[in-house]
Amino acid sequence: MSEKRKTYDKKYKLSAVKRIVEGGMSVSRISKDLGVNENSLYKWKRDYLGDQQNAFPGKGKMKPEDKELKNLRKELAIVKMERDILKKAILFFAKEKE
Repeated sequence: MSEKRKTYDKKYKLSAVKRIVEGGMSVSRISKDLGVNENSLYKWKRDYLGDQQNAFPGKGKMKPEDKELKNLRKELAIVKMERDILKKAILFFAKEKE
């Protein structure tokens, strides 16, 4: 029987991290107080300190730069496909003229 994985919303994570960063409390203390694994708290802290504006975007959501990268990769794939189609068309019409 497997346990359900706990999920925490952005507000909860921010509150926990701010207690560590701004409140000067230790990760082990916060872990005991909140019942959250220490490793999770360290990860949340690292994510927050890495990008405070976009930390914890939420389930299924991306940071703006990740979303832009995904869109650019998608657009590149389309452009490559169009290029390949044009190459084949050029070869086809070149053979037809002969």
